Amino acid sequence: MQVGSETHTYTQLHERALLWAGALARTRPRAVGVLCAKGLTAYTGVLAALYAGAAVVPLRPDFPLARTRDMLAMSGASVLIIDDRGAEVLPDLLEDHPDTAVLAPGDEALGTLSLHAEEALEQPLPVAPEDPAYILFTSGSTGRPKGVVVAHSSASHYFGLLDARYDFTAADVFSQAFDLDFDCAMFDMFCAWGVGARLVAVPSQAYLRLPSFLAEHGITVWFSTPGTVRLARAGGGLGVDSMPGLRWSFLAGEALQCRDAADWQQAASASVLENLYGPTELTVTIAGHRWSEERSTRMAINGIVPIGALHEGHAYVLLNEAGEVTELEGELCVSGPQLCAGYLDPADEVGRFVKKDGRRWYRTGDRVREIEGGELAYIGRRDSQVQIQGWRIELAEVDHVLRRDAAVDDAVTVPVEARGSVELMTFYTGNLLPPVEFVRRLSRTLPNRMIPRFYRHLDTLPINSNKKVDRSLLAVRARELFFSGESETQPMQSRTSGA
Repeated sequence: MQVGSETHTYTQLHERALLWAGALARTRPRAVGVLCAKGLTAYTGVLAALYAGAAVVPLRPDFPLARTRDMLAMSGASVLIIDDRGAEVLPDLLEDHPDTAVLAPGDEALGTLSLHAEEALEQPLPVAPEDPAYILFTSGSTGRPKGVVVAHSSASHYFGLLDARYDFTAADVFSQAFDLDFDCAMFDMFCAWGVGARLVAVPSQAYLRLPSFLAEHGITVWFSTPGTVRLARAGGGLGVDSMPGLRWSFLAGEALQCRDAADWQQAASASVLENLYGPTELTVTIAGHRWSEERSTRMAINGIVPIGALHEGHAYVLLNEAGEVTELEGELCVSGPQLCAGYLDPADEVGRFVKKDGRRWYRTGDRVREIEGGELAYIGRRDSQVQIQGWRIELAEVDHVLRRDAAVDDAVTVPVEARGSVELMTFYTGNLLPPVEFVRRLSRTLPNRMIPRFYRHLDTLPINSNKKVDRSLLAVRARELFFSGESETQPMQSRTSGA
């Protein structure tokens, strides 16, 4: 495993985790918070918590303190493992949780748990299949995060399927682009650890020089959000065969555009590229589509790469707007062994987890369409549909038409509710065009009601910490611009972290 210039063997990692787990086991925790930046302490902490039979709760030191307090309280974590970054926020965090035990391996004086070699576990403690393996938090509509509990049985099923699908070996080198509170980080860690491969943490500055970073570290398995493709393109890193060492390329976390897939495949022509799909509630990823430019482009809807077929052992139904089962297209609902145990607060489950025909289902909120070969195509979020003057409009379709224009590199359209109606505002990158020119070009393809009235040019679309386009930030900015009267005028300067 490699973090920066530091390299650690699996034997070292295993022995260190057993030592830490011995200290954790004294407190018999149900859950352990890992309050660390991505690095050796975080990785060891994840294993130590699992070895101690506890659920792992990844926590970000750079998150707002109030949010971290909520997550700590909701998870029931009675122990925190901290690194230097975690130590900086620990005093304020413990004001509301003074009884929380702390393991601070870098400076034991900061913690309440000490490490003793004679108390190190000889082997990981046993767990039951239904015991929680980890707890991750997703955005909640109530203004507080929702805790997703994933059991060992779900994780076991998932990684068993991955072992059968992919030919990973100890000779591979995996990227670790995701922060540990993003469920796709589990793919990186446990696929690499499972075969004894090297795992390399990817620093933020690497994306603008991605080919050289991959070559320098010999990375053969890459996994990130599609936002990485745009960052690599901006850095000039998607030339033909610019990433020849990759064997596998995985993209997940947001809709993958066919153009982005084709550009990535051109740069990593020796790799197999897959578009993976899955909400946190369905244990990392639940479906995958293997990219083939001719076939995938033909199957795509609105220029979005299909999400593929569900993993073996799972069933799905499609629901219409009335919540009734429908054919061909609707909201995707999934049942099967990767379904999470539920949310920490059962009240959050209302409307998302449903029981039907003796089975428990998760309503993903994603609209899909059945296509050839038993695969599914992603249409958009159920809530990405807006209604204007009685007409339902799919924002993904508007964006797709915009991206086909040679003057536009990328585009995101968001709704703005104002004066009792809904207006559409488009943020775009590429050549600066006057709004009237956009309207003229779009009118060749779209009916008038689907054409946005307001446009804002950006140098780059804002990217959140998970390397996804930050649509919520754009929505806030759109409302600000609309009510300030600036929505159609001067081009707005942008940053990768904001708009």
